[in-house]
This record gives sequence, structure tokens and C-alpha cells, in this order.
Amino acid sequence: MIQKRLSDSVADDIMSMIAIEKRFLPGDKLPNENELSEELEISRTTLREAIRTLVVQGVLEIKRGKGTFVKEDIDLSIMESFDTLADAKVNAKDLYEMRLIFEPEAAYYATIRASDDELARILDYGMQIEQKINHNQDRTEVEQKFHQSIVKATHNEFMEKLMPVLYQAIDKGVILSNKKELAVKDTITDHQMIMEFMKSRNPEGARSAMKIHILHAMEELGIE
Repeated sequence: MIQKRLSDSVADDIMSMIAIEKRFLPGDKLPNENELSEELEISRTTLREAIRTLVVQGVLEIKRGKGTFVKEDIDLSIMESFDTLADAKVNAKDLYEMRLIFEPEAAYYATIRASDDELARILDYGMQIEQKINHNQDRTEVEQKFHQSIVKATHNEFMEKLMPVLYQAIDKGVILSNKKELAVKDTITDHQMIMEFMKSRNPEGARSAMKIHILHAMEELGIE
């Protein structure tokens, strides 16, 4: 199996920030090299390669002495595959059914294929979620990173393309669970279970734990 280069995966992450998260708009300046590489947990060399890729694709432009910017006249056709999913009008039932279909399998393959560094990152995000919950802080971003890091560890490019669906479902789930004490407790317990199975490299256990996690969320949403 040919794995995608890390710099290509990072380029996809930056595209996601632009097209899906709407974090950077046309004409916006990206954070400086040190900040962005630290956030993405990559080397500056890898970040530069990713930025070069996006410059060639017409997404970014480098202004000497000023920094890296999203092009003001960005070619929208480049973003089409991202926008289609990001703007899809799907309800919670459809979103969570999609999660139930592929996230348990993602946990299974990630447990088998994750490098030690990738596994450590997954576990770290899981711990951060628990800390956010315990301090009554918004956990949406770190929850997305937790699930994204699991999907990335499958080394399956198609699964990564489904991340926009996950983001929408996670957003809805976090908003709902914040209003329900039981849902918050389930989140902590479920994540701990997922992490324990992944840490012990038990793919069947990780798959079952992820399924239970999604089913708990669906139950709280009232989805049969």
C-alpha cells in the first residue's frame, strides 16, 4: 500500500481549514511558520513542502517579506470536492449513521496501522478532551482532532475525505452533550475505553468501543 506523503496530508489539512472550517478566507494571512507547524505537530520543512504544493495548486501565495496568504482570486473549482461535503444539508440521523458505518472500522484499522507517534497523538487528544470537560471548556476542536487523528492513522485516503461529515456530526454532538450530564460522562468513559484498546493494540476491542461510543451519542440524540 502506497502511503500519502506527510506533506500532502498536511496540505489537505490546510485546505480543510480554508474550505470546511472557514478559518481562513480569501486574502487572509496564515499564521507564521512556527505557530502553524507547532499546531499541526509537524516540522517546518514538512510545512514548507505542503505550502509549496498549495501554491502550485493556486490556493496560497507567498508575499515576500509579508508571509503566506490565501489567494484572493482562489480557483473555486479546486475547492469543489471539499465544499460539496461541507455544505451538504444533512440531518443528525444521517450524520450519525455515517459515523456508525465507518468510524468503528476506522478505529479497527488505526489500532493496527498507527505508528507509535500517531498512537501517542491520539491518546494525548483523548486526555485533552477529558481535561476540557472537567474544566467546563469547549472541547469541539480537540474532539475533532481526536477523531481526525484516528482516521488519519488508518492510512486510508478515502476515509480522510469523509472528515467533513465527522466535523458536522461532532459539532452537533458536543452542543447536545453539553446540556446533558449523562452524555458528558459517557463521552469520558467511552473515550477512555477506546484509548485503552488502542493502547493495547486490540483492534476488535477498539472497534467495539467506538461503536458503543457512537451508539451512546445516537441515544442521546434520540436517533433509533
